[in-house]
Amino acid sequence: MASTEIISNSESNDQFFEGVEKLIEIWFTPVKHADLRKISRQQWENVLKIVRCEIISFTQSEQVDAYVLSESSMFVSRRRWILKTCGKTTPLRCVRAVLQLAMETAGYPRVENVFYSRREFARPAEQLKPHDNFDSEVELLDSFFGDGRAYIMGPEGDCWYLYTLLPLEGTVAALEKEQHPQSSEPDQTIEILMSDLDPAVMDIFTRATSATAADATRASGIDKLIPGMVIDDYLFDPCGYSMNGVAKDRDLELPSGCYMTIHITPEPSCSYVSFESNVCLPPDALLARVLAAFRPNKFVVTVFATPDSPAAASSRQLKQFPSVGGFQQKEAQHCRFSGYELQYALFSKFPS
Repeated sequence: MASTEIISNSESNDQFFEGVEKLIEIWFTPVKHADLRKISRQQWENVLKIVRCEIISFTQSEQVDAYVLSESSMFVSRRRWILKTCGKTTPLRCVRAVLQLAMETAGYPRVENVFYSRREFARPAEQLKPHDNFDSEVELLDSFFGDGRAYIMGPEGDCWYLYTLLPLEGTVAALEKEQHPQSSEPDQTIEILMSDLDPAVMDIFTRATSATAADATRASGIDKLIPGMVIDDYLFDPCGYSMNGVAKDRDLELPSGCYMTIHITPEPSCSYVSFESNVCLPPDALLARVLAAFRPNKFVVTVFATPDSPAAASSRQLKQFPSVGGFQQKEAQHCRFSGYELQYALFSKFPS
């Protein structure tokens, strides 16, 4: 989350930053001795120049390297790469370079799965190509991965976009895929994308209120959302906040592959917070903690889980919660892909 961009117009100076992130996650097919963590920091820095962001901070666990970026975060594990960037960044432009590094440096010749997702931008016309529209993003992704599949969920204005190689179950392609299954491991991810947040909470993430990132982390209760995390946080000037958390090594409660990440745009005209984690906690319990910390007026939640993941049942259970903590469910969709289940839901505050 970088500092606010000042955009001049004929009437006034409009303080705006696009907090909505573009999230790409690539899983590579297992190969003995291959490891994405063989890719050096300098090589990652060169990749991120293409994206229009840079590394600010770094932490790691036994299984995950976590980078705080000038615009959000990057996570690198043995065979999974995650890049999540906001503002006017161009993450899809770096995919070719990442695939080349994965092959030449890490030892991975083939991709197993791809997930690219984002919420509707507040100002899509101000995004740089190919991110100015979803069709262009899909076209570029198909140029890398072949015939992927694109999905749009939610109502107009609050759409959530998804591109993946996974077909919906029940299609001919899905049945063919089941006859030639890919190797897999238990996996789950919850993402909570919040907008129109409580100004008192957002003030915490400004230099005028908090002297350090650690102060903002404690004052907001972020350090208590998922106990057992090593937190790497950053407070931008004059405002904005990013953090990565990775499980403490040999923590008895959290496997070392667990992570969480939070990014905050606190400006009143465009307040936005994203929360993401692969920790296996019941979605309703985690939702309650996150909503209590940030107090949004509207949010989207998505839960991805493999059938063998402990979170698989939780993903299905989420659709049973038409309201949660003073929020009304406006939209909900449940999809079964070949190898994953996805639950999408849109909530807004009950009218006063």
